[in-house]
Order: sequence, then structure tokens, then C-alpha cells
Amino acid sequence: MLRALRPSLRLPLAIALALSATVALPGHTAGAPAVATATQAAKAERLNAMYEQYWEELLKLNPLQATFQGDNRYNDQLPNTLSAQYRKQLHDFNTRWLKSVKGVGPDGLDGQALLSYEIFVRDREKSLESERFPTWQQPINQFYNLAATVTQLGSGTGAQPFKTVQDYENWRKRASQVPALFDQAIANSREGVKHGVVQPRALMEKVIPQLDALIKDQADQTLFWGPVTNFPASFNDADKQRLTAEYRTMIQGELMPAYRKLRGFIVDEYLPKTRATSGMGALPDGQAWYAFNARNSTTTNLTPAQIHQIGLDEVTRIHGQIGEVMKQVGFKGSMKEFFHFMQTDPRFTFADEPALLAYYRGLEAKINQKIPEQFSLTPKAPFEIRPVEPFRAQSAAGGSYMRPSGDGSRPGIFYVNTYDLPTRKTWDAEDLYLHEAIPGHHFQLALQQELTNLPKFRRFGSETAFSEGWGLYAESLGRDVGVYTDPYSYFGYLQNELWRAIRLVVDTGLHSKGWTREQVIAYMLDNSAESETQSTAEAERYMAIPGQALAYKMGELKIKELRARAEKALGTKFDVREFHAEVLRDGSVPLEILEGKIDRWIATKKNA
Repeated sequence: MLRALRPSLRLPLAIALALSATVALPGHTAGAPAVATATQAAKAERLNAMYEQYWEELLKLNPLQATFQGDNRYNDQLPNTLSAQYRKQLHDFNTRWLKSVKGVGPDGLDGQALLSYEIFVRDREKSLESERFPTWQQPINQFYNLAATVTQLGSGTGAQPFKTVQDYENWRKRASQVPALFDQAIANSREGVKHGVVQPRALMEKVIPQLDALIKDQADQTLFWGPVTNFPASFNDADKQRLTAEYRTMIQGELMPAYRKLRGFIVDEYLPKTRATSGMGALPDGQAWYAFNARNSTTTNLTPAQIHQIGLDEVTRIHGQIGEVMKQVGFKGSMKEFFHFMQTDPRFTFADEPALLAYYRGLEAKINQKIPEQFSLTPKAPFEIRPVEPFRAQSAAGGSYMRPSGDGSRPGIFYVNTYDLPTRKTWDAEDLYLHEAIPGHHFQLALQQELTNLPKFRRFGSETAFSEGWGLYAESLGRDVGVYTDPYSYFGYLQNELWRAIRLVVDTGLHSKGWTREQVIAYMLDNSAESETQSTAEAERYMAIPGQALAYKMGELKIKELRARAEKALGTKFDVREFHAEVLRDGSVPLEILEGKIDRWIATKKNA
């Protein structure tokens, strides 16, 4: 989504002079430490200026990213991010910036400056490495459906603002680019068919009802009509009439034809060419492609086979703990029968959607009372709980989080899925809230955006293994923040920990061991208390975004390992609030960088 500008980095004169002045200084004078410190500071400042320029170019190249961060400068733009021209722009952009930053080098950097350098270089290298694999040839699936993203933006309930007349003009201009983007998705999919890079049939069958829910004959029947229905009171009648007419023409004359064309292509042309296989191993270079995804997602060098074994070991361990809960509640049957009981007993269901939402809002108040005992560092951004929109609920996860906007205009949002209400269990609620909301994703992501001293690529970026690892680690804090007070709720925590361990088994099984979709669903049903609805949605999620689900458990295991290391090393000096602050204070980082950071913190605390 980029239109790169050539960098024209003009360093402040003082920095340039400092850099040139230190070159000729002797290496062993009385003032050498001060000179070295000044040189290091100047180098760090130079890199920070480069990172700032990089970020400005990135947002021009990627206007949607700017919008989702609350930066409204490019809200009228939607480049053809699926085109070959754009991929070339992105390649050149990453290559140029990697060369520029590596040209400065890491020598003499420490603290945040070294952390930023290491993360920047690693991320650019990974982006370039990923170009080996033709992800662009399969641009649509049920989990990342471009058409659904566009609808969220244009409905008035997403990141695209509709507060001023200019906001409405911006969306009209951006929406005019949607047909070209959909046409490119069709062209890319045809390329994929030529090279055997196609989606599994099971995924694309789910896309069709998603599109059907969005396609309507009349503009005012579509979700795109939301902004017209909800004109701000400040708009005058002339603007309302003009925009109503323009939006009607745009929706009926541009957007709906594009949606119908995309649907027709999928049904008539693409679906017959989809594959019966489920995993990446069936794709050209699929084993290497998946191994790269696994390394990239977990920020480790572990192979899929190693991760698979870790998953099997974790499943065995957690099953043992669930067995203890079964004894505690006096359940006499097998574990599979206990799973069935937890899924079917009516005591664990919500009466209706309002009851479910009220339960979560009650958890918010209860947990917030205990947060000060565990956290000294908390975000300033507001927080809300909302139901998942109906048009995407069928394929959405049970809960998800959207970070607040950078300008504070949009709160952090915990989306709760109320679709198929009988499958949303009371014993699942506490754990899900801890992960997606507080102290999970809301704490980690909102705090990260408040780190205004960090380069923006760190402030607004994310390492999945860290962010999702933190979310899963947050689940383990339930008893410390006043929940999991009955064995069934504690089972909910164990079940979800088990679920993430199972992900290690089935994701690697699916993509590196030839497992089928049906094998994955059967394994999940046999080894956990998840419903068939949830198991199916999750299996298809792993098919759609291979390797992503590995990040959760691997990140959690690393954070728990580091906490145990700190507790052992520091003894009575260990303060959990300080540990949590140290983990969160620098934003999302790769796991190996997190480990080095915590080790340095432990050493400092020991010597204090």
C-alpha cells in the first residue's frame, strides 16, 4: 500500500558536526569516554532521524495503516497494494532502508538505540526473505477477506472516520479505488491457478456467504449506508443531500458491481480450481514456505518438527492438570466425557446476548480492583467492550481486540462474538477477557502506543510471538486478579492453555505432516472441550494463516521461563509489578531480544 518517496534525510547541523568532529580524535586521550559517549549519542540520534523518515514514507506507501493508527492524512487513498508495481515499490523501499540503516551500523549503540537497530534490521530482512514465497497469488480467504475489510471501513463503525464533510469526501475517494483492487485480486488469483498456488476449497466456500451478506440491490440496504444514516447533526441540509446522492451512486454504481464481480469469479472460475488438500505442504516449495512462517511467527529458529513435539508434551502436561480438576468436582467419567459435560451442561450457557455482554462488563469492574497489586505500569487509553458485527461473526474468533488510535480518538475495543450463543460458555469468559482485554492485549498494545520516545516503527509495530505470548501469559494471572475462583472457571483457563498447546500440534501437523482439515478437527475435539463450531473455525483459521497460531504458546512459554528465572535469581528482591513493567515498557520485541533485556534487568536488580 505504498508510494515510496526517496529519502532526503537532512540531519541537524549539530549532529553532522558532532559526527565529523569525532573522526579525527585520538582513541586514548583523557577525554575519550566523553567523546565516545557523544559519538554514540549522535549516532543514535542519526538513526532515530532515519527511523522517523522511514515511518513517514511507510505511511505514504501504506495509507490504510495510517488510518488504523488514527493518522488521517491519507484517508482518501487506497493504492493497488496487490499489484506487481506495488510489490516492486515495497521491495525497493525495504532494500533501500535496510542498506541505509546497516550503513550506520550497531557499533557503540546500547540500550534502546541498540534494541531499535536490531529490531529494524531483523524486520526488514524478514520482509525481503518473505518475497521468495508467492503469498500474493492467493489474496483472499475467509479469514483475511479484502471485501470484509472494505466494508468495515465504509460502514462507519471501523477505523475510517465519518465526523466531518471532509471525512465523507475522503471515503468517497478511497472507495472509488476498490474496484481496481478487487480486479487485481482476481488477476492475482488467476496467476495462482496457473502455478498451483490456490486456496483450499473449504476456505473459499466460506467466502461466498460472507460476500452474499454484503451484496444488496439498493444502497440503503447495504452496510455502506451507515454513514448516511448517521450524518453528524452539524451537517447542513445541502451537504446531506449532496452526499446522500453521491453515496447512493458510489454504492450502487461502483461498489456493488465490484462485489458481484468478485463473487462471480470465485463461484464460477476459482472455486472449481481450489484444492482438496489443507496444508501448505501441498503447495510449490510449501515445506520451506511453512518453515519460514514458523520461524517468523515464533521469532525462534525452531523447526516445525521441534514445535510439534513441544505441543505434544504440553498437551500431556495440561491433561494432567485437568484431571486434577475432575477429581476436585467429583466427576467420575473419562476426560472426553468431562469435555462433553462442560460443553453441554446448561449451567454454563448465557441466556441471551445482553447477558453475555453484561457478564464481560462485570468482569472488567472486578478485575480492575486487583490490577494495582500486579501492575505499576498501565495504559491511559480508554477501553470498550462491543459485540462482533453480524456480517463477520460466523467466521470470527470468540473474541478479538482492536488497539486504540494513536491520537486517542478511538478506544481500545474488545470484540465479543455472540454468534451461535450456546457455544459461548461462562467458563470461557474470564480467560478470554484476560487475554484479549485487561491485562492482556489492551495493556500491551495501548501501552506500546503511549511510548512516544520510541521510534514509530516500534511504537506501532508488533511481534506476534510477543503480543500473543503476553496475551496467553495474562491468562495465567487469573487467580492473582480475583478470578478463577471456582474449579469450572479454572478449567476454562486450563482448556484455553490446552487449546494453544494443541495449536502447536495441529498447525505443524497440518502444514508439515500432511494432516487434513478433518484430522485437525478430530484431534481438537478428542483432546479439548471446544465445540465443533469453534474447532472448525479454528482449523480453517490455521489453514488460512499458516504458522501464526504457533506464536501464542511459544511466546507464553518464554515469558513464563523468564519470570521463573527472575524469581529464582532475585528471591526476596523480586517484585512482580516491576517484572511486568520491564516486560511491557519497551513495546513488542522478538523473543530473543526480550530474553536479553530481562537478563540485563535481573543483573541490575541483583547488584542494586
